[in-house]
Amino acid sequence: MPSAPPLLRSQKVLVRGLRVDARIGVHDHEQGRTQPLIIDVELDLALHRVEGLEGTFNYEAVVAAAREIAAGGHIDLVETFAERLAEACIGQGTAQRVRVCVLKPHALAPEADAAGVELVLEMPAK
Repeated sequence: MPSAPPLLRSQKVLVRGLRVDARIGVHDHEQGRTQPLIIDVELDLALHRVEGLEGTFNYEAVVAAAREIAAGGHIDLVETFAERLAEACIGQGTAQRVRVCVLKPHALAPEADAAGVELVLEMPAK
């Protein structure tokens, strides 16, 4: 008796530990200088079998979007940076949902390793 083929249940693209220097923060000591951000992005893709490069999600686009946002000028809030990055990623390829975590490793040093924000952006169901 032939067994049923395995079912594809989820498909993700991951970018972990991306380091970007950005002009970010509301405090006086954060003005006019850059500070490092550590970024994790997780994209849930519409399910499809990948047979070749044309069926993949270009994860280098995540890096390019983060760098472009950082180069765009001072941003007051980490939440704003995370939201802009999520919006840049959500419509690309077959991305249906994106989780973005942005950490400022120096924000609470030396008391904590990092402070930041995580958000999830999802395309509405059709």
